[in-house]
Amino acid sequence: MPTIAIFCIAIFVPWLAGCAYLKPLPDTVQEQVSDAVNYDLDGIIVYVDKKGSSPEYYSAGWKNREHKIPADPHALFKIASISKLYIAAATVKLVSKKRLSLDKTLTDYLPELAGRIENADKITLRMMLQHRSGIPNFIDDPKFPWENLTADANGLLKFGLDKPADFKPDTDYRYSNTNYLLIGMIVDKTLGYSHHRFIKQEILAPLKLTHTFSVLSEVDLQDVVSGYYIGYKGDLKTQNFVGAGGSMVASAQDVGIFLRALNDGSLLGAEAQAIYTSIYVYEHTGLLGGYSSIARYHKDIDTVVIQFVNTSGGNSWMITEVNYNRILRILRKQ
Repeated sequence: MPTIAIFCIAIFVPWLAGCAYLKPLPDTVQEQVSDAVNYDLDGIIVYVDKKGSSPEYYSAGWKNREHKIPADPHALFKIASISKLYIAAATVKLVSKKRLSLDKTLTDYLPELAGRIENADKITLRMMLQHRSGIPNFIDDPKFPWENLTADANGLLKFGLDKPADFKPDTDYRYSNTNYLLIGMIVDKTLGYSHHRFIKQEILAPLKLTHTFSVLSEVDLQDVVSGYYIGYKGDLKTQNFVGAGGSMVASAQDVGIFLRALNDGSLLGAEAQAIYTSIYVYEHTGLLGGYSSIARYHKDIDTVVIQFVNTSGGNSWMITEVNYNRILRILRKQ
């Protein structure tokens, strides 16, 4: 382990992120990726797609630390809330086809939620997409069972029902997973079948994304990166989060291909692209127990950079962000 990393650990763990930031910048992305695992990250995968160049893949650390299996840049990863980009794109496709309206309310789509979600008759689909609904985040409920995740969307939703609103609709912003759980239910009801099937048909198939899956149960667990939470000894890979907007599993390359297509307009077309621009973002992060991810397109260098880290908890997110930003600095110097 480099001397500076040992020094930082000896002083105080929260300083790790600062030490990682202040280190001299290496010349290559692989050097930076290899150094990242010296800061309590179990494993890391980075995918870089610079326009006009072949994609590049980097990895360091462990895919599975118990069995000493090295990190694999092509392995599958729980992308958590990056899934919301796919949900938003699918919703926009339905809006552009007049199957959904951004200005209809939650009770227009799911009348059974009247009285169960405050202001349900005033919250529009647009507000939910933009996280401006005021609906509480179901994972904030102190009774939310992280250790025994339900395999049913309604089972997740119950932790977001019968609670006071965080604010009046469209008066503020607060990120809430409940918004996208409800959007998934609205899309399912509108289609008459699962939004997962629609995403496969309308997004994954056209882009030939054969290493993207709706939920963990669709894949061979041996193909999935193990996940670790600081302070917990076990592997969190088998936890199956099924909520819409947080359930997908994919390779870094597949996420990168999707993200470029979302940003350059080739996925949606002009009309749908304009709608999408008005309601959601073009990048996302993801965080589940044992998994943290960043997916961003950088217009100034026309480059997509995807980073997967199979460690969460403690100060790992700060270190993950620092590492990602250092990679960007290296790419901008090249």
